[in-house]
Amino acid sequence: MSSKDIESLLKRDIVVGSRRVSNYFWTIILLLGGLGFLLAGISSYFQKNLISFINSEQLSFLPQGVVMTFYGVIAISLSFYIALTIFWDVGSGYNEFDKENELVRIVRRGFPGKNRKILLVYQFRNLKSIKLNIQEGLNPKRIIYLCTKDQREIPLTSVEQPRSLEILENDASELARFLNINLEGI
Repeated sequence: MSSKDIESLLKRDIVVGSRRVSNYFWTIILLLGGLGFLLAGISSYFQKNLISFINSEQLSFLPQGVVMTFYGVIAISLSFYIALTIFWDVGSGYNEFDKENELVRIVRRGFPGKNRKILLVYQFRNLKSIKLNIQEGLNPKRIIYLCTKDQREIPLTSVEQPRSLEILENDASELARFLNINLEGI
């Protein structure tokens, strides 16, 4: 069997997880900002400048120093949480559509533990349609869903910057043609 025949029977889409540029950016920003707030709060407690460009003598520990320390701890904690999701690559995986065996495999990585690897397998006969969900506004969402006959909607696209409508529509229609099922939402 040639590679062209295999490509016509098997389609695999890679899904990017937590290792996105935006997560690296927010990890660094939260860490630096959190350290600044924490050091400012500690400086106000000891009345000593731990940061050269902040005059801690103008800050009273109660309530400003306590609040700044609290915000610093929260920001640093969020930074470590995002850094761990990047390290574990939570959400990464692939969608595999196998015409030869008539199976759809959706594989994702989760958080460490007994359910670290998430594997969903569906037979072609249980598939209903491909659904395109587009929500514009302040927090736009553009997601391709795999709809099953038992009313499940499984997201196939990764969480990232919304892709252009043209690319999203092309991907959804190509997948619907490949699986020989209906396309909803256009």
